[in-house]
Amino acid sequence: MPQFTLYGARGSTNTDRVRLTLADAGLTDYGLVLLNLMKGEQKSPDNMKRHPWGKVPAVEFPDGLVLYESRAICKFLAQKYNFPLLPEVADTTATALFDQAQSVEILYFADPAGRIAFEKIAKKFMGLPADEAVVESSLRAVEAYFDVAEKILEKQEYMAGATFSLVDIYYIPLITRLFAVGFGELLLGDRPAVKVWWERVTSRPGIQALLEADKKAAAAAAATMAAKQ
Repeated sequence: MPQFTLYGARGSTNTDRVRLTLADAGLTDYGLVLLNLMKGEQKSPDNMKRHPWGKVPAVEFPDGLVLYESRAICKFLAQKYNFPLLPEVADTTATALFDQAQSVEILYFADPAGRIAFEKIAKKFMGLPADEAVVESSLRAVEAYFDVAEKILEKQEYMAGATFSLVDIYYIPLITRLFAVGFGELLLGDRPAVKVWWERVTSRPGIQALLEADKKAAAAAAATMAAKQ
């Protein structure tokens, strides 16, 4: 019996945040149930019991515990299975820096980067045109964010300090989407410290393997869809 079941969706950055955490830690003993967002399966009665807002991801444990929201799930899994991705509880300074870095990621990066992904990727699958004004303003916000991140990463190797942590993982899904829509080199290319950080983070064995596997799966799915047209 798997240790827990992860309910998510293909193409969901929030689901990928959890999958990347598990991949980095090498934990494979879990179930993965992929919901079809285009069919509205996230709004099914069963999933609404797991996630009251009808979203993904959520995790369910055999003892009945259910958690939703990707960052909360990642933190719980790291604590429960002792992944070396969080500062020691007794190290209040490192914990404060982690919390600070997590807040920065959510407010200054994930918000505008998420808007770009929605406009350029999600809307495409929905058959809707992107609002280029939203893309442009969000891109400016992400560029401004990376200007500051460049200065931070000139002084430290990772987003929360000297050690790789969950916060670094949190960036990966949306940055890969920015590359997918042609903005990756624009954002990282002229910022050497950010680029080195990105290469360091994505070269970790578990993360690299999952990103490559997802890239191959996406290419296969695209080829299948093209063949049907």
